[in-house]
Amino acid sequence: MILNLYQLFKASLLEPKKQAAVRIMSIGKIMQFIFVFILLLTVASFVEWSTGLGNASSSIDGLIEFVEEIDWLLYPFAFVFLFVSTTIYHFIKISLFALIALLILNSRKRRGEYRHLWRTTALSVTIPTLLAFALSFFDIDFNVSIATSLLTIFYLYVAIGYYPKKPPISKKQA
Repeated sequence: MILNLYQLFKASLLEPKKQAAVRIMSIGKIMQFIFVFILLLTVASFVEWSTGLGNASSSIDGLIEFVEEIDWLLYPFAFVFLFVSTTIYHFIKISLFALIALLILNSRKRRGEYRHLWRTTALSVTIPTLLAFALSFFDIDFNVSIATSLLTIFYLYVAIGYYPKKPPISKKQA
């Protein structure tokens, strides 16, 4: 199965059958998708942060003066820190949801391994992550992280439905 990054993104949005099928893809292509996705999120967050920094600090004169003096130093370090922290968070999130997916896989009596589920989860977290990012711009009263976690688990449940079933255990093997 050979998919480019756009096809992987499209599959992560609309096609749970392809989310399940990526379990046989190379991990390199999945990692490339994850890093490009995180880079795009980081760029958007950085733009939001850098424009918000000027607005939020306009009432504090000392902070404005300090930021203006180290502008050239502040922004590159902030971008690198944001990228690294977002990457760590995203990888931990994918790993934990893959563990939950392993429980779902075993309860549904499907064949697969953690490494397969990790690849599927990498695509299944795309919509919930984009939804959480979009909702961060609005003042919402309910807990967004719980809603996006449940949505991720739902996507994993649907995608795991396309994994092959375990063969029945015969009486001779038992």
